[in-house]
Amino acid sequence: MEYVKLGSTGLEVSRICLGCMSFGAPGRGNHAWTLDESASRSIIALALDAGINFFDTANVYSAGSSEEIVGRALAGQRRDEIVVATKVHGRMHAGPNGAGLSRKAILDEIDNSLRRLGMDYVDLYQIHRFDPAVPVEETMEALHDVVKAGKARYLGASSMYAWQFAKMQSAAERHGWTRFISMQNHYNLLYREEEREMLPLCADQGVGVIPWSPLARGRLTREWDAQTARSAQDEFGARLYRDEDRTIVERVADLAASRSASRAQIALAWLLHKPVVTAPIVGVTGPEQLTDALGALDVALDDAEIAVLEHAYEPHAIAGH
Repeated sequence: MEYVKLGSTGLEVSRICLGCMSFGAPGRGNHAWTLDESASRSIIALALDAGINFFDTANVYSAGSSEEIVGRALAGQRRDEIVVATKVHGRMHAGPNGAGLSRKAILDEIDNSLRRLGMDYVDLYQIHRFDPAVPVEETMEALHDVVKAGKARYLGASSMYAWQFAKMQSAAERHGWTRFISMQNHYNLLYREEEREMLPLCADQGVGVIPWSPLARGRLTREWDAQTARSAQDEFGARLYRDEDRTIVERVADLAASRSASRAQIALAWLLHKPVVTAPIVGVTGPEQLTDALGALDVALDDAEIAVLEHAYEPHAIAGH
């Protein structure tokens, strides 16, 4: 396993991050395709054996069940080597103050996440989305207080417009509060709109990029018209891509065949080639998918191959924010 610094910090993370949205007790939350605890823990164990030390979950995944499973699976591991990331923003209960980035929501939800994880702190506490209903100063001060209370080591953000990210970073800098060190955004061969503003901003500011959906909800790993149990129920994912993306999927398949590699390895190798990308967040529902993804670390694409993969891209409407 390769390890790299996350952004301009000294935090060392594996080049592949294990996404934990696919882990969750049946009946908890709105994802019917999640794995139960036994299946989830076997994948986490495989990740640990492979040297993965970076695990990304969220309070909203399976209504907190993902955090519970991840926490139990990592219990007993050396805490100084493991990097655990979770998120805040999504709705956790009905009624007032059940979601968002108010001071009340942030301070309540960090405690709830730590309780479910069974940990004293998380390494990376991320805002899951931008909250236009709350002043950025309120959000950034509350997040700073989470860090100063020892409940999080670093702060991160997720999909938003570059101007929103810059506004939040500026508020933190003006007041001497903790800044974000990472951006978890929607970025893959089928969706490259982040290259316009967000990625250059992150590169300039030394912010690590940890893309979600690096395999485009699995679209890059299979025939365009093929369906899985997850894709058949994934209403959000169905809105992210379009039929015009089929050409890129076919080019991935052709290159994979010529390189004797899998499609997932080609798609991940393309992301790993980007200097601003620290670690793609790879979610899996089977051990073979994780083993396959790890093989991307051994695939080096040349400039001509990258050009072939990128040439057919056409601009997309903003998706994922």
